[in-house]
Amino acid sequence: MNSLLIICTGNSCRSQMAHGFLNSISKNLDVFSAGTKPEPVNKYAIKVMSQIGIDISLYNSNNVNEYSSMSFDYIITVCDKAKVLCPIFSNSHQFIHKSFLDPADAKGTEDEIILQYREVRDQLTNFLKDFLQEKFSN
Repeated sequence: MNSLLIICTGNSCRSQMAHGFLNSISKNLDVFSAGTKPEPVNKYAIKVMSQIGIDISLYNSNNVNEYSSMSFDYIITVCDKAKVLCPIFSNSHQFIHKSFLDPADAKGTEDEIILQYREVRDQLTNFLKDFLQEKFSN
């Protein structure tokens, strides 16, 4: 089984949504997520994931340092800050970086905020589908 660590700054939105998505569609990956400065899982991230049938309400935010002794087949950073602050995982095989806007910075009405979370969720989903297709389509 391949292992994958998804890292963002807070481990509250982007990495949690990616984690939930990957857990929901791939049984061939052992998925973890973490943040360089963890915060509680964001209520809007939970809401927009539930809208596509994925429950991340019981997920916890973890500090990336908790995984420093582990080895991963893939490490994906989903924000520029995490890429810069990510510790070196010398036992890991492939690093991938793709930056997504932080939906936690969304402003506006509740509906406008939810829309921004959905957009990031959908961008993450498309990116991860392409990743899975490229890496595991054999």
